Amino acid sequence: MKIGAVETGRLSLVPLAVEHADEMAEVLSDPDLHAFIGGAPHSPQALRTRYERLVAGSPDPSRTWWNWVIRLREEKRLTGTVQATITAADLGCVAEVAWVVGTPWQHRGIATEAARGLVAWLREQGVRTIRAHIHPDHHASAAVAAAAGLAPTDHRHEGEIRWEIPSPQSPADGL
Repeated sequence: MKIGAVETGRLSLVPLAVEHADEMAEVLSDPDLHAFIGGAPHSPQALRTRYERLVAGSPDPSRTWWNWVIRLREEKRLTGTVQATITAADLGCVAEVAWVVGTPWQHRGIATEAARGLVAWLREQGVRTIRAHIHPDHHASAAVAAAAGLAPTDHRHEGEIRWEIPSPQSPADGL
């Protein structure tokens, strides 16, 4: 499936392209931005190489990678990314979602708006379960997850808390 743009009030979630690497290298250049997500800022060339892999798609046929850059339309510039890794499961597709917004654009509701837009779009595509893994000390990301409708669970993975919107129940599920 080819993904398209997702529009929200102020944002356009634009399918990731290799050409976004130079601008995104600047957006993601603050080392503090990587405190909870790991790694370090990439050079434009390293990010271009990474984006080439992402755009090419998952080598695992049971997984699909959907990646967007976040464009703040009013400023006509990129401010971050959202992504979903889709895996087929017995009861429908599961999406592992993530978001990151560059430091200069934080505290403006951009991550929340982008995450809500992503979750709504995934639901429209028939994704049944939506998950995010968030470091227990990353309060800003936890607030974004909660605003997008995810709730923390008791499940932990590599020290992170799984947040989840469970599959909608059918009437037969409660019987």
